[in-house]
Amino acid sequence: MRVLLIGANGYLGRYVADRLLADPAVQLTALGRGDDADVRFDLATGSPGALTRFLDAVHPGVVVNCAGATRGGARDLTRHNTVAVATICESLRRSGCGARLVHLGCASEYGPSQPGSSTAEDAVPRPGGPYGVSKLAATELVLGSGLDAVVLRIFSPVGPGTPAGSPLGRLAEAMRRAMQSGDSELKLGGLGVQRDFVDVRDVARAVHAASLSAAQGVVNIGTGRAVRLREAASVLARVAGFGGALHELDSPPARLVIPGPSTEHPVGSPPATYPYPDGCGTWQQADVRTARDRLGWRPRIVLEESLADIWMEAACRI
Repeated sequence: MRVLLIGANGYLGRYVADRLLADPAVQLTALGRGDDADVRFDLATGSPGALTRFLDAVHPGVVVNCAGATRGGARDLTRHNTVAVATICESLRRSGCGARLVHLGCASEYGPSQPGSSTAEDAVPRPGGPYGVSKLAATELVLGSGLDAVVLRIFSPVGPGTPAGSPLGRLAEAMRRAMQSGDSELKLGGLGVQRDFVDVRDVARAVHAASLSAAQGVVNIGTGRAVRLREAASVLARVAGFGGALHELDSPPARLVIPGPSTEHPVGSPPATYPYPDGCGTWQQADVRTARDRLGWRPRIVLEESLADIWMEAACRI
């Protein structure tokens, strides 16, 4: 099976590439903007015609799109998350390869959810920010393309390689700094947010399963369990061997606040705040029955293992 992987160098794409390469039946070609891609192509600026010619030459049976941007202004997010997907869909329509498209969406497309609820694929999307809007627009392009396509809506991915700017990445970095400086306490805020954390290696398994399946439409990829950031911080402290106290600051529920090395701030100057960028409010939890029924997929890696891997990378910076 010839698979064209777009975005192989990204956080999710690296693990998808590893998973596909482990399948001896897969012949993988990576397309991206970096020098280490098999084929260099910028979806945000490249033409559908150029990509069509490449598709006709390679003739993949499956195209997996892991490319996209998570940060930036509305213009950049639209270019990298929406226009890029429009290019992929138009190129596949023009091409004679007849490839199946597996596109990675995200839970931000749903927006905030009612606390205690599980979000199923038929929920009405109400994204809470430009990132979710740009990803939802891409999903709608895929679903309306007439292609053999499935959209995997990934909830909150964690595990090795977690970006330092993500909430759990920032938690690990704050803990590393505290341990390095010998602090006996760590002050954090905004730990009331609850998310459905799914390991990136389980996400890669889901992509592999979707590539081989006949499933179409939208499929949630999560664990089916929301975890409070406060709980994740406690687990991270345990796996890191941090014996100090965790003190939660009084801060807005959708923000993670980590004071700098000094806990003193000039009068009138608030501590640095880092908004959770997904626009999903205080709660998100996936209904994952469709993934189980249509992909034969279930998550395998528990959050403690994911956090241990995040800490291992952070500890290497000590």
